[in-house]
Amino acid sequence: MVYVGTPPLLNSYGYRDKCRAYIDPSLSVARSGRDKAGDSMPYWPGYSDISPQCRATYLEWLASGRSDASYNPGYMFLYFYGLERRFFVDQSNEDAKDIVQEVRRLQSLYPDNHSVRRYLGEFLDIAMLAETDLDAIEPIFEKQGWELPFSLKYAIGARIDKGENLTADWLLSWFICHPETNLRTPATRCRDEFVALFRMRFDRRFPDGLKVTKPRKSLTASYRAASSEFQGSANPTVDGKPVPDISGLRKPVEIAQELADEVMNDLDKLSRFLGRNPDGRGSVEAHALLPSELWDAFPSEEMDRLKSWAIDIVDRGGLVPLEEVIGRLEGETNEKIGKRQMTGAADALARLGFGLAPDPRFALRSPNAEEPVVLFSLGEPIERLEEVSDSYRSALIELALGSFVAHADGRIAEPERRALVDQVSAATLSDQERRRLRANLEWFLAVPPDMTLLRRKLKEVGQDSQAAMRAALVGAAHADGIIHSDEVASIEKIYKALGLDPELAYSDLHAGEVADGPRTVRASQPGRPGEAIPDLEKASGPKLDASRIAAIRSDTERVSSVLGRIFDVEEEESGASGPASQSQLAGLDPKHGALVLELVTREHWSDTEFETICASHGLMASGALEVVNEWAFETYDEALLDEYDGYDVSPEIAEAVKEKMSAEGRDV
Repeated sequence: MVYVGTPPLLNSYGYRDKCRAYIDPSLSVARSGRDKAGDSMPYWPGYSDISPQCRATYLEWLASGRSDASYNPGYMFLYFYGLERRFFVDQSNEDAKDIVQEVRRLQSLYPDNHSVRRYLGEFLDIAMLAETDLDAIEPIFEKQGWELPFSLKYAIGARIDKGENLTADWLLSWFICHPETNLRTPATRCRDEFVALFRMRFDRRFPDGLKVTKPRKSLTASYRAASSEFQGSANPTVDGKPVPDISGLRKPVEIAQELADEVMNDLDKLSRFLGRNPDGRGSVEAHALLPSELWDAFPSEEMDRLKSWAIDIVDRGGLVPLEEVIGRLEGETNEKIGKRQMTGAADALARLGFGLAPDPRFALRSPNAEEPVVLFSLGEPIERLEEVSDSYRSALIELALGSFVAHADGRIAEPERRALVDQVSAATLSDQERRRLRANLEWFLAVPPDMTLLRRKLKEVGQDSQAAMRAALVGAAHADGIIHSDEVASIEKIYKALGLDPELAYSDLHAGEVADGPRTVRASQPGRPGEAIPDLEKASGPKLDASRIAAIRSDTERVSSVLGRIFDVEEEESGASGPASQSQLAGLDPKHGALVLELVTREHWSDTEFETICASHGLMASGALEVVNEWAFETYDEALLDEYDGYDVSPEIAEAVKEKMSAEGRDV
């Protein structure tokens, strides 16, 4: 399978005068080949141009069976130049299949060499049709270049020509190999899960396969030789007819992109977890983050044990230390448990059908590691805990504030407990949201609020936040339409605990719409003329405007945001905000953009240092952490900050930010 003789002169396509592959017997050869490393071999070798010692080495490689991969790949390419010439220039049908099999064997000798994969792969992509039946061509799930592989275009085009509907694998192969499609990190980091879920979603949407309209253009192939000596072409047929060319079709690719985006979004949480925990595949938390459709395809004994443990905890009342929950999920626990760990635990349990209270997304105060949390049954597995109604958010806030009122004097009286239970029953919620609200009440009752923290937080915020706090307390008191004396007393206590004038409770309560005057027992009758009863003077003390209370209470999102800033224990900060400047990073406001530019100057920040620099930019630590990490995930598909004995800064993102600033002429 080699050319021997006087090499023919090349046409204008070549970079040399003589055909590279010909072994010219007239040229000198060294007594032995001692250049296995190919130190004197050029990038594009030609037998007539290489040294006598390289010729000897090449002939020894051929004579030894052409299988010794310790030789420089250049010797293999010198041999391959002859094979591609025989196939495309001589177009020999008698040994075409033998050539394809030989090239496939050569490719396996150098599996890690980029040039071998590229050039031999391009040859095989076209030449394989000479020895492969249509049904034997398999889908390709790895992007191989900047164009659709020829064999893929042939296989799909032939099926369309026959009137067949495409299966999930062929559409996915088309999508992955297409040069203009967008594959995000979840598709590569969670490759097996991505492929399996794509198939499921495709089969659900197209149970009979995807019908594709046959294009008019016929498929042709152009091959540029690895030797740069010629260009070949191929015009494949199926059943004697030209094969349609799918290269210009857009609709099937758009459908595939839509399905892939849906699948990548559903695998996003798993991908982020594996990005932070590269060795976490197969763990309880990783498996719990799988979409439930994939649980049977990716079974886990650890998940079964976790579910049994959760059932036992729920049967015993549901209260369990937070550190035990995190330990069960992650195998270990730190002294400080952050919001990210809590969120991951809540998501993992929800996919098993269990809830965790408090949910860190809505908690007005996060528990400490040694404090209990509540495990409860959600009724069914839930994949998106963050999707709740405005009514739930409002009811949770009022319930939390009601518990603060109940705890104000250091104990919870039975009437207070009953009032809180009635508050849960009265809320207009779905069954699942009511379960969550009931579990949060259990936590509120079991874990006293940190009044010192509450007092300090309220002093740090402005008048709007104080108004929101007072409006929500008054709203809780008005919830059942009757203001009880014990409710008034409790609100007085909490006002006093928060450093507010207890007398404000009366004016605040009077600003509401519930009538608290005397009830009519019987109609009045005219009596003896006497002294007229003067009109009651209105209280002159400070009070909240009724419309103001109604506006704040009706804007659930605003109240949630304001009160969240007040109560979230992870958002401790100090200092004043500096002047805002225009953000230099797309997707971030000026304050958070300036914070990121400061963070990337170091590899690690302690908790105290991070809180200090957040405060210097007028930001709360926990909120800033969430904002910059969400920005990093959207921009770079991984977190900027990783909580580990402080905060580790992603070196890849830091370098990317510095390069961006440098390219724009700015220093970091």
